[in-house]
Amino acid sequence: ARLGPAPSRWNSGLPMNIGVLFVPQQEAWVVERMGKFHRILEPGLNFLIPLLDRIRYVQSLKEIVINVPEQSAVTLDNVTLQIDGVLYLRVMDPYKASYGVEDPEYAVTQLAQTTMRSELGKLSLDRVFRERESLNASIVDAINQASDCWGIRCLRYEIKDIHVPPRVKESMQMQVEAERRKRATVLESEGTRESAINVAEGQKQAQILASEAEKAEQINKAAGEANAMLVKARAKAEAIQLLAAALAQQHGNAAASLSVAEQYVNAFSKIAKDSNTVLLPANTGDVTNMVAQALGIYTTLTKPQAVKTQDEMPSAHEDSHSPATEVLKAEQGSSS
Repeated sequence: ARLGPAPSRWNSGLPMNIGVLFVPQQEAWVVERMGKFHRILEPGLNFLIPLLDRIRYVQSLKEIVINVPEQSAVTLDNVTLQIDGVLYLRVMDPYKASYGVEDPEYAVTQLAQTTMRSELGKLSLDRVFRERESLNASIVDAINQASDCWGIRCLRYEIKDIHVPPRVKESMQMQVEAERRKRATVLESEGTRESAINVAEGQKQAQILASEAEKAEQINKAAGEANAMLVKARAKAEAIQLLAAALAQQHGNAAASLSVAEQYVNAFSKIAKDSNTVLLPANTGDVTNMVAQALGIYTTLTKPQAVKTQDEMPSAHEDSHSPATEVLKAEQGSSS
């Protein structure tokens, strides 16, 4: 259906020819002389011949805004939409706009509607909402190709509203909600996975650090024990050297016998303190025999060194036994 009568700027409100005319800025007056196109009056002062010249059309050179009525269109996936838009035009050639088409605005509006239906039929419903810019550009190109001979240029076309059927709208809403739930589930699972990975990495690092700490502790402990053993060995070696030096002096064997006898008496005095059951040899009270056995062991160990001085060995042996025996007898008498 037609939009209605043509705008007043096409057929009514035409100025009268009084010979001297003043054309406003951004307007073009089409003049006919005796029914034939004569010229186009430019803005400013113009002179015409009365009765012969007639102002037939007044074209506005400003940008024109036209509302495209709402129309039905079917998408590629057979969804019926109600869509409307806004069209922006400008008259580029007043002569073509006056004589190329009867009603330029109506022609461009109908062309925009048919092009819109054609372009929507090539797109699915989802792409209609995503590709509104490309859809607007396609409509502008189609209008400019057809309206070039009309002297009108379409500057841009904008879609105002797209109305979807209620059931389709509900389905789209359900689809959006499902998509959001899916994204939430995926994000939650990714967060759980990242959390598990971080916990595993933390446990791995903790175990590595713990093993390294344990390794360092064992190394330090082993080094400490080794150093302690070395210190003890050095101290024992020094003690043995001091003891050997003391035994090599005069009456050293007598002193060693006295020390062994004291240790034996001290050990014998501690018997049966920790436990009621005690196993004793038959000659436990014979201190002289025990000291003699200890000195015999010592003599056996030091015998290889005494081989070098065999002449001195009997006298040393006698010296080692006689003073020790006397000392032990004196301790037995005092203890009795």
